[in-house]
Amino acid sequence: MKVTPETSLSAAALDVDVFGLDRATKRQWLLQGLQSLTLHHHTHCPPYAAMIDALWNEGRADTLERLPWLPVRLFKELDLKSVPDEQVLRTLISSGTTGAAVSRIFLDADTARAQTRALTRIFSHFAGNRRMRMLVIDDDSFLRDRSRFNARAAGILGFSNFGRDHLYLLDEQLRPDWELLEQWLTSSPNEPVLLFGFTFIVWQSFVQAAQRDGISLQFPSGSMLVHGGGWKKMDEQKVDNAAYKSALSSTFGIERVHNYYGMVEQVGSIFFECEHGHLHAPAYADVIVRDLQDLSPIANGQAGAIQVLSLLPGSYPGHSLLTEDLGVIHGEDDCACGRPGKHFGVLGRIKNVEVRGCSDTRTVPGT
Repeated sequence: MKVTPETSLSAAALDVDVFGLDRATKRQWLLQGLQSLTLHHHTHCPPYAAMIDALWNEGRADTLERLPWLPVRLFKELDLKSVPDEQVLRTLISSGTTGAAVSRIFLDADTARAQTRALTRIFSHFAGNRRMRMLVIDDDSFLRDRSRFNARAAGILGFSNFGRDHLYLLDEQLRPDWELLEQWLTSSPNEPVLLFGFTFIVWQSFVQAAQRDGISLQFPSGSMLVHGGGWKKMDEQKVDNAAYKSALSSTFGIERVHNYYGMVEQVGSIFFECEHGHLHAPAYADVIVRDLQDLSPIANGQAGAIQVLSLLPGSYPGHSLLTEDLGVIHGEDDCACGRPGKHFGVLGRIKNVEVRGCSDTRTVPGT
């Protein structure tokens, strides 16, 4: 299938099997689509065109590794969009420390629709199409007060589409209501539950709170927790992924725990963790790891800066970004889970880089 800026955001482009392309097919598919997006953004985003012309030989590339990329931090410095202002449906704004610059990501209707569909297809691949009862390990105050609607709220609402009979466990001080949870579980004692929350909130207000309060609740067999949002605070507490999963198993009997890696600059192109603890790149996205000194691509098994690629950003030039995260590619087409594509791990933030988690963003509709 020929990929153009239009078809890359269409239903046809997302109809490929989310984890169904072998290495050679995927590389050709992505290169064609990303080259087309580079040309599209070069034509419609003058600041992007100026950078590409000056630094990237007008964007010409014969491999994925030679494609031009932007440092993700650049979105804090410039408003980069490839659509007229009147076509901007939503603006995503990342938040940092007080007084810090923020990223502004401009979505038109096609890009927003494609990102939503991509998220649905990735999630369904791991969790199936059946909507489970859903426990949100967060508070619901943003539903009543739209002024508090930030990216954490947007993430909750996005994943809430995959569940039903929702229960928000926490109050505005992030304290759990154990009695309400027990009643909710008792109403359907054998029905699996989908749990969603942000990594540190789940740890602090669910796992640690239950241990502190002497709570013993076992979730039905087949229940699954999905969490994301960064590991900085977990690293500070010396809690790694294995310990995180072990605590959820011993405290609540939850055996299926999936982390995901994503960012506001490429919403929709999330990298989901498989049963063997590896993050996977779907068909329409990929990762490259680059040397911290000269930014050249490095071999699998070596740690470096993560570059993310995605066919989804049509309204802004976010299709090829160098992140501020440290990672390592474990392999390609050889994960024990059987899914083709690259599988990798995130090792944390690169030192001396401003820390910003993907859950620390807010959404401004219509701007």
